[in-house]
Amino acid sequence: MRGLFRFKYPKLIILWITIILAYILFTNVFIIESLNAENNNYFIVFLAGMLFSFGFTTPFAVGYFVTVNPVNIALAAGIGGIGAYFSDLIIFKLIKFSFMDEFRRLEHTMPLKKVQTLFHIKLKNKLQIYILYIFAGIIIASPLPDEIGVSMLAGLTHIKTGVFTLVSILCNTIGIGIFLLI
Repeated sequence: MRGLFRFKYPKLIILWITIILAYILFTNVFIIESLNAENNNYFIVFLAGMLFSFGFTTPFAVGYFVTVNPVNIALAAGIGGIGAYFSDLIIFKLIKFSFMDEFRRLEHTMPLKKVQTLFHIKLKNKLQIYILYIFAGIIIASPLPDEIGVSMLAGLTHIKTGVFTLVSILCNTIGIGIFLLI
């Protein structure tokens, strides 16, 4: 374990390793044939959706979604989106519970005050919130770690759980659907 921490960017190295492992796994003909034989197993789609939300497991979820050929892509995307929502909800609750004090302190730092001032001068309050939701939604729908988008929604807005549920399921379903169509 000490050898890993000698590297300047150990988390990026681990991320690259997971991407390479996912590539090796999902280019294996036996794996592809096995997954396509089970193409109506929506429980696996749900689990892959849960993996889609976390940074280090996203490559495996994307590999699965690109490889599998479900009979009903819309249903598979919806089930995967619901799985991803459950992971996002865990992240959301964790941030609301344990990170809010740090977000409040962060709001009082000079760099964030400058960004907020610039943002407030140029845009109206409602427009700011919509832009933040759109940006967070793009991050949630993409293979980027959902932790970033969920943190933006949980820490920088006063989003209700119901609205968060809608945003998370919709964005994850769209993102997963795109990978299923590839």
